[in-house]
Amino acid sequence: MRVIPSPQISGLKLFQPNIFNDERGYFFESYNHETFKNLGIEDVFVQDNQSCSKKNVIRGLHFQVPPFAQAKLVRVIKGAVLDVAVDLRKESSTYGQHFSVLLSEENQLQLYIPVGFAHGFAALEEDTIFAYKCSNIYHKGSERNILYNDKDLNINWNVKNPIITNKDLQAISFKDFISPF
Repeated sequence: MRVIPSPQISGLKLFQPNIFNDERGYFFESYNHETFKNLGIEDVFVQDNQSCSKKNVIRGLHFQVPPFAQAKLVRVIKGAVLDVAVDLRKESSTYGQHFSVLLSEENQLQLYIPVGFAHGFAALEEDTIFAYKCSNIYHKGSERNILYNDKDLNINWNVKNPIITNKDLQAISFKDFISPF
């Protein structure tokens, strides 16, 4: 596993696993607690989630507030996404800024998103399978979201006709958001 020199926002980390290819296909270790600990990720992940999305689905920008805030380790199993993390840490010099990266079954990159970030992604291919580890359990009462197309965040999702849930369409604007982080 190697850390890819870094996203411009502190705390976010990109990882490239060591992939072993042969005539049968490929193999890689997607997660090993000791390996990630040695690379500076101290979180203990307690929940794994997986979704399948049609092309042009945007999910996000989601997060949970304390005491159920979550760090996430995200990756794509099949297909591709534009993955986005927004810094919600009010003392951070990059508060309100976002980082986006292409995660795909081809590049096998993983993005670590610490507590204090909103997260979302746009599925760029049909039947994209997205997987993520969480450092805390899902708690419905602690779930929050910020409007995916908020003008202040100015995220280019690279999707012409997005498919969005009503919940995400009714999310709060960034300017009305008061950060608990």
